[in-house]
Amino acid sequence: MLLRALRPFTSHPDVGQVIVVVPAGFEARPPEWLAKLVGDRLGLVAGGATRAESVRAGLAALPPHAAVVLVHDAARPFVTRETIDGVLAKARAGVGAVAAIPVSDTVKDVEQERITKTVPRNRLWRAQTPQGFPRAMIERAYAGLANGDAAPTDDAELCERAGFPVEVVPDSPYNLKVTTGDDFRVAEALARELR
Repeated sequence: MLLRALRPFTSHPDVGQVIVVVPAGFEARPPEWLAKLVGDRLGLVAGGATRAESVRAGLAALPPHAAVVLVHDAARPFVTRETIDGVLAKARAGVGAVAAIPVSDTVKDVEQERITKTVPRNRLWRAQTPQGFPRAMIERAYAGLANGDAAPTDDAELCERAGFPVEVVPDSPYNLKVTTGDDFRVAEALARELR
């Protein structure tokens, strides 16, 4: 899954450096297939206990000349070149960018299994990755994250809290996040279809 998630970035002509954030200790002893990829364009760095700590570690490992940063979840192995291009374009234009898809389901606000209201969906989007930012923007947003602050669920939220503009880039529903066994079965079927 990680290899499939990496390929669109490592093969992209506008992506100069890929940093894979891995569990501590794994960067020193990666599996053979991953060790073979490590080099000038791809590096490994130990992550932290939270998403924010891991993204900070990835940011710190980037070369100084990297002006735009993309953050992507290895759990999303089906990102397309078009989505990467769209996110890059917005980040280069000076705003944060989030691959996202409009919500098509009816959404309910629920408290203790009781529906309290139906939420209008016309302005709701499901955030995905990659998310892209001018490097100075995301570094300033992380610098403002203090101990005790609520952990952001993604990097866009952190930039929003800091007052930076973040826009959506329409994405594909195939850019699914694989987090459960059912997701994995869907991903396997999709991988067979996309060969």
